Amino acid sequence: MDSIKRIVKKTPVVRDIARAAMRRIKSPNFNSADYWEERYRQGRNSGAGSYNRLALFKADVLNRFVADHHIASVIEFGCGDGSQLRLAHYPEYIGVDVSRTILAGTSVTFADDRSKTFVHTDELGPQHKAELSLSLDVVYHLVEDNVFERYMADLFDAATRYAIVYSSNDDRRSDSVHVRHRRFTDWVKRERPDYRQCGFVPNPHPFDSRDPDNTSFADFYFFEREGPAKLAL
Repeated sequence: MDSIKRIVKKTPVVRDIARAAMRRIKSPNFNSADYWEERYRQGRNSGAGSYNRLALFKADVLNRFVADHHIASVIEFGCGDGSQLRLAHYPEYIGVDVSRTILAGTSVTFADDRSKTFVHTDELGPQHKAELSLSLDVVYHLVEDNVFERYMADLFDAATRYAIVYSSNDDRRSDSVHVRHRRFTDWVKRERPDYRQCGFVPNPHPFDSRDPDNTSFADFYFFEREGPAKLAL
């Protein structure tokens, strides 16, 4: 048995097949949309990444980018409970999510702010576009391949100038049923050749299992539609 484990570990193709098989065994009927809907129904929040120093780091990077590049409109895929949004300075904002429960909550929270609107994923239309499209702590929660494909297509199709993804970008193993790490930049290169990566900002608080609430395996990846010279971040 030990020899088999060593072979699996050292052989990339076999290792990847084994990991995929383990994911199917561990969660054969997992539905990411149902997971988040139920999570929010239980009164839970969007996760540690939307709070405390991680949220402040993300807000600083995003607000600076929006100001420096004169972004007039933002659309976010996976807007969550609105905690991160409270720190944002966006002229116009569209929040998209798979959970009707959380959208009902954010619609009430920001009811007096006419610059913000909220839309369920199933109600997305060609009118839902913005200069900047955001994905924050979402990609690694897209366990199902078809959900990942649709999400990434929606994310990049909705952007008219830039897209920013805050996520892990590798295929490391996860023991959590609602986490699946992916090298998503490979998808961008393959499926959206009209975009190029124009920046990267590493997380100053890399993941530490001893402090999961204040550390993260996500970093910032910036993309723009081909045209202007490379951005200085």
